[in-house]
Amino acid sequence: MAWVMKFASWAARSVITILGVLAATMLAAGAAPSDVSSSGTGFFVNAQGWIVTNAHVVEGCTSISVPRLGTGTDLAIDKQNDLAAFKLYDGAGKPHLPLRRSQPRLGEDIAAYGFPLNGLLSDSIKVTTGNINSLVGMDNDTRYLQVSTPLQPGNSGGPVVDQWGSIVGVSTAVLGSKFTDATGIAAQNVNFAIRSNVVELFLQSRNIQFDTADPAHDDKPLSTADLSDKAVPAVVQVLCHGAPATVADTETPTKPTMSSTMPRPSFRSFTPANSYDVMGFDYATLKNVSEVECENACQGDLSCKATTYNRKAHFCFLKSDAKILVRNVDAVASVQSNLTGSLIFSTFVIRSGRDMAGGDYSRIRNTNFIACYAACEVDYQCRAFAYVRKKNECWLKNQIGYVSTKSGVDLGLK
Repeated sequence: MAWVMKFASWAARSVITILGVLAATMLAAGAAPSDVSSSGTGFFVNAQGWIVTNAHVVEGCTSISVPRLGTGTDLAIDKQNDLAAFKLYDGAGKPHLPLRRSQPRLGEDIAAYGFPLNGLLSDSIKVTTGNINSLVGMDNDTRYLQVSTPLQPGNSGGPVVDQWGSIVGVSTAVLGSKFTDATGIAAQNVNFAIRSNVVELFLQSRNIQFDTADPAHDDKPLSTADLSDKAVPAVVQVLCHGAPATVADTETPTKPTMSSTMPRPSFRSFTPANSYDVMGFDYATLKNVSEVECENACQGDLSCKATTYNRKAHFCFLKSDAKILVRNVDAVASVQSNLTGSLIFSTFVIRSGRDMAGGDYSRIRNTNFIACYAACEVDYQCRAFAYVRKKNECWLKNQIGYVSTKSGVDLGLK
């Protein structure tokens, strides 16, 4: 067995959770003075004063605050993905960090910012650097990245940024001493961060604005010092006031409990994405149903990993997988939570039953819609693609022409 320890207080208390084959230490550190029971890190995501942090940093607090900026309000929590957001009215206009839209790369250089070991180290913000060690977390959970940036209690909720200052993840856990006690293996510097596209879904589902950014091909990476000049003004310490109501001193190892960060619920959890459509993988269509009936149908079918519900038509599309989300104002998508980390947010406008004349420069045979989309996405000269379902053919186009109606064709325009 392996255990997860959630640090609700650095010196006083912990919650031990059995997970299965690996373990992590949750990174919220405590502080002794006044009524502050624990602390973590957060960062501004927009100019309206919204801050993102971990759910386990703020859950159960009677109030939350940021030093010199006041008390947080409008708290939103996603326990399933260990994310939270709150608003600081005195934070309006403060610098904020964009979310990285493109997928992270294995081995990519990154930096983590936070306020670790509050009460032991100095009060100033700390930076650690490292790499992305794995594109998935424990148990192949695609919501997480494994990173080598050293993390300590108090780093929870802090930003992990790329070399250009965009968020690639949120610090959340480390492989801790409980794993060593259980296995006899002293794992070194094994840490985890929640991926930025999971953060994007969380914010989007709660109508919290955010910016996105990707480095251009000719953008030079920043030095750690220049990167810190950009990132530090947007990072804050988050203080939890009052003892969380549901925290026990210890949990009996023979009675497994659920971790708020990496849960194993008896029912499947789904993450909504308003005004998005999950492209492809349809295996069933339900007509004249409500959004709740659509959700229930997917929950009751283990083959269903995602849905798209069209509000105007009252159609529900059950899907066996989820890879790409595209904008659709009439739709709401729902994706099984353990798949959200691998989702791609498309920059295309995609229309079913449409085709476009001219501009064809490449034909790909024996393919599928996802591969067709991906081929156009990575090809700088591709402006559009047309996927012909019956023939399993993909036509890449280098110019935009006249769009016409054509059954059985899916058209994508950059």
